[in-house]
Amino acid sequence: MRVVELAGIGPGPFAAMLLGDLGADVVRVDRPGGAGLAIDPAYDLTNRNKRSVLVDLKADGGPDRVLDLVERADVLIEGYRPGVAERLGVGPEECLARNPKLVYGRMTGWGQDGPLAQRAGHDIAYIAVTGTLSMIGRADEPPTVPANLVGDYAGGSLYLVVGVLAALHHAREEGGGGQVVDAAITDGAAHLATMIHGMMAAGGWQDRRGANLLDGGCPFYGTYETADGQYMAVGALEQRFYDEFVRLLGIEDTAPARKDFDRWDDLRAAVAARFKDRTRAEWTAVFEGSDACVAPVLSLREAPAHPHLAARATFTDHGGITQPAPAPRFSATPGSVTRPPARPGAGTDEVARDWDVPSLRTDDARSQDARTEDARSDNDRGTG
Repeated sequence: MRVVELAGIGPGPFAAMLLGDLGADVVRVDRPGGAGLAIDPAYDLTNRNKRSVLVDLKADGGPDRVLDLVERADVLIEGYRPGVAERLGVGPEECLARNPKLVYGRMTGWGQDGPLAQRAGHDIAYIAVTGTLSMIGRADEPPTVPANLVGDYAGGSLYLVVGVLAALHHAREEGGGGQVVDAAITDGAAHLATMIHGMMAAGGWQDRRGANLLDGGCPFYGTYETADGQYMAVGALEQRFYDEFVRLLGIEDTAPARKDFDRWDDLRAAVAARFKDRTRAEWTAVFEGSDACVAPVLSLREAPAHPHLAARATFTDHGGITQPAPAPRFSATPGSVTRPPARPGAGTDEVARDWDVPSLRTDDARSQDARTEDARSDNDRGTG
């Protein structure tokens, strides 16, 4: 599968990276001056498993060069504000005219229409208006910001990938044509809370944070500080898991009854006091091998060394950078990290050759610096 990604930041690049992890041939169209994060491109892991070409869409012939790629592609991903791709000459109409089977994936925060469609925004605003942010955090504190994982990547990137794959199935297996996939982070973030809306309608969820079974309101579903200032995570929801939890914690004879909701604060205090008696490492050893549903809260740097994650190779090292390995896993067609983060423009001539797009070739005009960059990229891949 060939994917054209019009350079952006956040959920669009992550969606394209995921497709690349699964084996797609992803070509990122970077623009002069860059469009990525303010970090060294060599460390922008959302651009792994891609190649990059440099095209100025505002220059004469720029849109035509992209359309030449589109003609040979299966998927295009763009994350501009609504109407920008059309103004640049690479909107759905132009692209589908060149390639009627194309799946045109659009990644935005607010969607292609609606009162806020033209407004700027970021992850935090999208999850705020959907009610998702209101659920996260302690009852007596402001909502907790969950990095940009819930909006950008869960509500955005993953829904875009699901939509793209469904549209590809329609085009290839059902004899349909290409189509536009409108993936809005607000839509995805709202959709993620489907179960919660059902529980609320049934009277099993209060519309306030820190008061429910799964949002920290329950004393046996949350995090507790240990003697060394670290934390343990507890998820002992079912009775049999709870019984093992309080037994190993050493409070089975003194803890208030699990279903005595009026004494949940007392139960929480008892659990918190007990966890403060030992270090995270000591409690990890206590709960090791049990079904108490208790785990240490590890940092990003600590996680790759966890015995389970190490045994499953959940993290991998490529180009000297430890990073999450591709997911999910396949028995016949496993994903892998085959290329380091694409450096802007470094793959232009290679893509021109492989995709047979003569309009991309820049050999005669390219600087020695760019040629050196190509060589470095090749060496990183072990081909030079």
